[in-house]
Amino acid sequence: MTTKSNKKNWPLWEIFIRSKNGLSHKHVGSLHAADAEMAIENARDVYTRRNEGVSIWVVESKYITASSPNQSESLFDPADDKVYRHPTFYNLPDEVKHI
Repeated sequence: MTTKSNKKNWPLWEIFIRSKNGLSHKHVGSLHAADAEMAIENARDVYTRRNEGVSIWVVESKYITASSPNQSESLFDPADDKVYRHPTFYNLPDEVKHI
């Protein structure tokens, strides 16, 4: 039986859902769960009640490392002078989707 004190120790999980009309998973929120299986089940119940998704990813929050907005200049500005990393000059056929 789960007690209130045990629930306080449950880790925080970040939830990502892939919708039916898209190819990428989107962060939709967070929840506490005892393990990954419970996190997926709870995420399904909370975030896909209206059949919004076809795939769920759960990641324990402690395993996510993010950059700080203060670092954006040093992280992203060096790429501005490398036009080959931004293929905006390519013509894509209309049949190509999700790019």
